[in-house]
Amino acid sequence: MDISHYKTNDLKIGYQGVKGSFSEEAMISFFGENNKSLNYEKFEDVFISLKNDEIDYGILPFENSCTGAITSVYDLISKYGFYIVGEECIKINQNLVGVKDATVDDIKEVYSHPQGFEQSKKFLRNHEDFKLIYFYNTAISAKHVSKLNDKSKAAIASSRAAKIYNLDILAKNIHDNNNNHTKFVIISKNLESSKESNKITVSFSLENRAGSLYNLLGHFVKNNLNMIKIESRPSNGELWEYVLYVDLEGNINDEKVKNAINLIKEETRYFKLLGCYKKKEGYK
Repeated sequence: MDISHYKTNDLKIGYQGVKGSFSEEAMISFFGENNKSLNYEKFEDVFISLKNDEIDYGILPFENSCTGAITSVYDLISKYGFYIVGEECIKINQNLVGVKDATVDDIKEVYSHPQGFEQSKKFLRNHEDFKLIYFYNTAISAKHVSKLNDKSKAAIASSRAAKIYNLDILAKNIHDNNNNHTKFVIISKNLESSKESNKITVSFSLENRAGSLYNLLGHFVKNNLNMIKIESRPSNGELWEYVLYVDLEGNINDEKVKNAINLIKEETRYFKLLGCYKKKEGYK
């Protein structure tokens, strides 16, 4: 189905975090501003809400261009058996934000999501006296600092979150890499696809034996399919077995895709098509 399906004003969308979070920004970019949004404290809360039909879709961070995959989201998709029906990508600018009239020299404690700290390591190395405190979300961190109203407390968050929670930007653009982007996936209980879909995500089991990875991925190569990404996660079943997540270009109705998938199904104990959707233009 076309992306215009998602731009209606009667959908309920779930995201992790609070107003001003990067997840909310990605949600608005993909769905527009007219849908009803529900925010949750944890990633799994979004999955539970979708399972209980409290929302139509969820949107979750999946990969950062600097720090890599959000592995907990991969594991939750596998746990709940949901599908990826779309993707969004936004630029991430991290800032040190604090209460009015505070300065960097005043700061003793900094709150943020682990990704916020990881993406700002160079800045933090120059301030080793900061006590770093993990929070669920960068925007929640900004909201918390606003409530504390203490010049010694700061957060790493977006400029939008700083504005929403009436905070000053004490140090701007503290992220290590100016090409810092996060990819988000839109999840659904149902598989959705159309002729415009040009990206596929699949997962399948990978046994810990010589040549297994080579043999399975060879089916994509032999069918001239372009693999965009490969991610490996431990299986919840047998010890030392892994689940491989593969992104590739194509549509599930393509004959070459069907052939490769059928061959992999025959050679693995576990296989799942996680989604066939339209790739965000300009990003892999």
